[in-house]
Amino acid sequence: GGNRSHFGSRFRLKVCHWRPRQGRSRTLQAALSAAMAPKGKREQVQAEVTLGPQVREGEIVFGVAHIYASFNDTFVHVTDLSGRETIIRVTGGMKVKADRDESSPYAAMLAAQDVAARCKELGIGALHIKLRATGGTKTRTPGPGAQSALRALARSGMKIGRIEDVTPIPTDCTRRAHGRRGRRL
Repeated sequence: GGNRSHFGSRFRLKVCHWRPRQGRSRTLQAALSAAMAPKGKREQVQAEVTLGPQVREGEIVFGVAHIYASFNDTFVHVTDLSGRETIIRVTGGMKVKADRDESSPYAAMLAAQDVAARCKELGIGALHIKLRATGGTKTRTPGPGAQSALRALARSGMKIGRIEDVTPIPTDCTRRAHGRRGRRL
């Protein structure tokens, strides 16, 4: 009666409850606990893991701060010089609750302060800046958070190396939005 669908009696649904066998679980439990037991000793051996680059005293270590400021959010993303290894990434949206404030200068400032604190922990004292707007077929103007993020990095004691604009500029591209006569307000 209860398993009949609206197709009538053509398709019968058979409900089957799967239960694990009782005998197996105990032996599995024993094997797992045996495998997991010596973990405590192994942990102490590898306790001293150094983070960040190996630095000598008084040497300036550079990182690269990729600041991506769109009109919806601001990313402050620090990598090593090659750009492969992320050291820390904080966004404006991680610092404020309201969606409209994600791209605000205040959120960018808080994000940059977090980033600077983490960089100092890891011994990175200086940053090259790569500033990016949305680019492509969209706007090439950095968002409102760009300036305050850069200022906050400088104010929190990070040395600033080269500042570069890495907004993606198309050499030839698809048609921009808003048509032939542009956006009329």
